[in-house]
Amino acid sequence: MVDVAREAGVSHVTVSRVLNGHPSVRPETRARVEAAIEKLGYRRNSVARALKSRRSSTIGVVLAGAELYELPRILRGVQSAAQRAGYWVNLASWQGGTTLDLAETLQRLTDQAVEAIAVIADRPMVADALADIVTGVPMTVVMSGNVPNPDLGFVELDQELGARLAVRHLLELGHRQVIHLTGALRTFDARARVDGWRAALEEAPQAGGELLEGDFTGNSGYRLANYLVTRHADGPPTAIFAGNDQMAMGVLAAFAELGVKVPRDVSLVGFDDIAGTAYLVPALTTVRQDFVSLGERSIEQLLRMMRGEAASSERIAPELVIRRSTAPPRR
Repeated sequence: MVDVAREAGVSHVTVSRVLNGHPSVRPETRARVEAAIEKLGYRRNSVARALKSRRSSTIGVVLAGAELYELPRILRGVQSAAQRAGYWVNLASWQGGTTLDLAETLQRLTDQAVEAIAVIADRPMVADALADIVTGVPMTVVMSGNVPNPDLGFVELDQELGARLAVRHLLELGHRQVIHLTGALRTFDARARVDGWRAALEEAPQAGGELLEGDFTGNSGYRLANYLVTRHADGPPTAIFAGNDQMAMGVLAAFAELGVKVPRDVSLVGFDDIAGTAYLVPALTTVRQDFVSLGERSIEQLLRMMRGEAASSERIAPELVIRRSTAPPRR
């Protein structure tokens, strides 16, 4: 700014007024300053301005987890909602460690004058780390379990409800035993889906099932499907609820090799409705989650908190998408 002022033959205060559109600057003076700016290629130091004003028009986003499979869609929602409101997004990452490490990550963002922070989390250790954190700016947690911190907002997809919808669908078709192949039980999502599976079975008379632990990968679905067929000489159970669509694809691959027909022999339900599940053979019945909306609503909640509203908790209901991988049992 001093260089521009020297080139235009004015004070740096006058340059500042030109940059901020102040009406007191004479047209000929404004023209000289704008010509100097163009000649020198001057750009404002947005970081310095943010540190001085504490307004950066930036929202911080912390990626706190290694198994955020639908992260691109969440971030698309975050970016679009932030942009509509006139904000930029500043990304940071925390992949575990101590509470102090997370606090340092958050502090780095606040040092850059972010006006609010969204933490996208996938496991209980994040909840524990956030329990006593104080950032000085509004903060919300995305895809989380409950954190006992009244200053934090929460936006999450209702994983337990989604699992209930999946299992109820199988029970309503007439299946009485529903095997659940879990995702990685260290994550919020897998634990909530187990709770939903269990609750749906408890609601139905004479219904039962078995829990087999996987890890959200197609390989674990393939391995567990082979195990089920090998263990049951008379054929596997008639209904499987997979922890996610990747696991369901692994199940389909194993069954194709073993001659088990879906849904003639076994009905199969996935979770997430990832791209391509409608074109599997058979097309996969699954639980659709709106990850873009999740990202958008996390930003909308932060904007409300920035206006002075209290932190709140919000759950987004998923949707059961019935396709051709489920049918009434034949035996």
